Amino acid sequence: MCNSSYDPAKCQTVSEMLARLGDKWTVLVIMMLADGPQRFSDLKRAVVGISQRMLTLTLRALERDGLVSRTVHPTVPPKVEYALTELGCSFGEPIRAMGGWVFRNHDLIQTARAEFDERNAATGGSKLVRLG
Repeated sequence: MCNSSYDPAKCQTVSEMLARLGDKWTVLVIMMLADGPQRFSDLKRAVVGISQRMLTLTLRALERDGLVSRTVHPTVPPKVEYALTELGCSFGEPIRAMGGWVFRNHDLIQTARAEFDERNAATGGSKLVRLG
């Protein structure tokens, strides 16, 4: 990804943001926040399978990158809401594009996987581990 046409000083950030884009918890949190601001507990319920610690780490990383804002409302107890920033909304664009691509190509992907597994089963090869 980083070659002579790229600013070497930016390559680390490119790698980090690609990793963020590839993180399933990031993708799910961004998708949930696309509907508007949410409290931590609401996100925890909406993002099935995420632990409290992982949600905290994900939100902190997204806030650090400028993708999510954290607002503390002066109530008792304090009400904390998370929302996508303008940058976070734009980060959702490649996520939606990738999701759309998967939906458009779902049948082809499933066919390719089945053919691969069939070929490997016939030759005694092992199946690949499923993602997710």
